[in-house]
Amino acid sequence: MAQTVPIVSGSRTLGSKLRGFVALTKPRIIELLLVTTLPTMVVAHRGLPSGWLVLATLIGGTLSAGGANATNMFLDRDIDAIMKRTSKRPLVTGVVTPAESIAFACVLEAAAFLVLWRYVNLISAVLALSAALFYVFVYTILLKRRSAQNIVIGGAAGAVPVLVGWTAVTGRIAWAPVVLFALIVIWTPSHFWALAVKYRDDYAAAHVPMLPAVASFDRVSREIIAYSVALVGVSLLFAAVAHMGVVFWSVALVAGGFYVGDALRLRRDGGSVKSAMRLFKYSITYLTVIFVAMAVDVLVRSR
Repeated sequence: MAQTVPIVSGSRTLGSKLRGFVALTKPRIIELLLVTTLPTMVVAHRGLPSGWLVLATLIGGTLSAGGANATNMFLDRDIDAIMKRTSKRPLVTGVVTPAESIAFACVLEAAAFLVLWRYVNLISAVLALSAALFYVFVYTILLKRRSAQNIVIGGAAGAVPVLVGWTAVTGRIAWAPVVLFALIVIWTPSHFWALAVKYRDDYAAAHVPMLPAVASFDRVSREIIAYSVALVGVSLLFAAVAHMGVVFWSVALVAGGFYVGDALRLRRDGGSVKSAMRLFKYSITYLTVIFVAMAVDVLVRSR
């Protein structure tokens, strides 16, 4: 168990508290979830879905992810106080209290379920709630502090939004969104381990067994390369299953090639922070480009 660190008392003005509540939702993570949800809806519809449906789905997804992230911060506030990367989070600084954070999370989750159930459909609402529960109970509580495979399994929570987006349009799950789900699951380890290479001392200090903190760089780099190659393969499998056109095929091959190249560079450079952050930043660009390419491919061919 991580050692207990006193929570710092911070400024609690109205503005700082509001910013604290926003920070609890981890907006940057939510941005990525939305980037994957909207293009998935376009592919599922084979064109532009109803604007109201898109809006309701994105609002519901944002609320659900925000509630899960706030709960994650509530549960991890002790190790967040130890790690330099997370030491400014609102529960560590005292801008938001633990009771406020968990109440906020529950309100967000309830609102998310109601929005998705009322304005989208029940299956999308259930999927979004299941993702939140998986992130909290499986990743945060069960795996994060116990297994070096924490992010490999826990990353499934971040892949559920594509299922939410697809079912929002079609009302059912098909092979194409399942492959997309797998794509994000496989993308997550290389993305997160690249960041963890830089912050391995943080994870070690907090006794969190993130792979770069507990394994040799040789093993970490080999696994990152393996996941990167698998990622390209799954992107091409999706292209086949979803009957994508030349735009997506081309982007998947080129973007995937750069991804594998950055993974190889990280190994060649011996785990330098510069190479690790290059891969981490590109991994975000890659996911955005791949999903935008999906939507563009469909929209170009539907004209």
